[in-house]
Amino acid sequence: MPEENVHGQPVGDLVPAWTPRAWPTPVRLAGHHVALEPLDVVHAPALHRSLCGPDDHALWTYRPTEPPADVPAMETFVADQLAVPGVETWAVVPVGGPLGGEAAGIISFMRVEPAHGQVEVAGVLYARRLQRTPATTEATHLLMRWAFDVLGHRRFEWKCDSLNEPSRRAAARLGFTHEGRFRHHLVTKGRNRDTDWFSVTDAEWPAVRAEHERWLSPANFADDGAQRTPLRVVT
Repeated sequence: MPEENVHGQPVGDLVPAWTPRAWPTPVRLAGHHVALEPLDVVHAPALHRSLCGPDDHALWTYRPTEPPADVPAMETFVADQLAVPGVETWAVVPVGGPLGGEAAGIISFMRVEPAHGQVEVAGVLYARRLQRTPATTEATHLLMRWAFDVLGHRRFEWKCDSLNEPSRRAAARLGFTHEGRFRHHLVTKGRNRDTDWFSVTDAEWPAVRAEHERWLSPANFADDGAQRTPLRVVT
């Protein structure tokens, strides 16, 4: 039963010694499979190569813009991204493989609320050859670990277009809880978008972190890169 105040009304649990958290200004975060580097225009040529090929338009379906046509346009895209207030963005740089050492995706924080300890991972975009690899799982894990363990946030959000089934599956696989659907939430490229909300809380994070770390360990992968056991988060 929830605690009641002096008026007999139920109130939420106390958060002991709570203070606002630090703003998540990007720093370099490195793991076994991927590194996250603060986004810079120097990443533009590699990002254009990995994300804007003739067969890559489908990667941009659920984004508000189309793929930049050339490297200068990608430089403008990066500069515009860096200029958005309240959004912090990283370049996703795989450690090995065919894309090793080159930016092959982007990932951002938005809806940052230091007063409440909340942050949302957003704007996730990965090259085709990076998808369904340990690098993408680790990219999100690195940001979650930093937000929870270093910055002390209480809530980590994931949102996506309700029609973006790969994103919905990824959220569930990573241990996020589906919280509901915001209907008629946005208009993107002239079309309606309903948005599904997911989250992990600081109470759930230890179990999520442990399973992420188990799955991401090099010992969980055979010499050909195949996983030995799947990721199964139970909170």
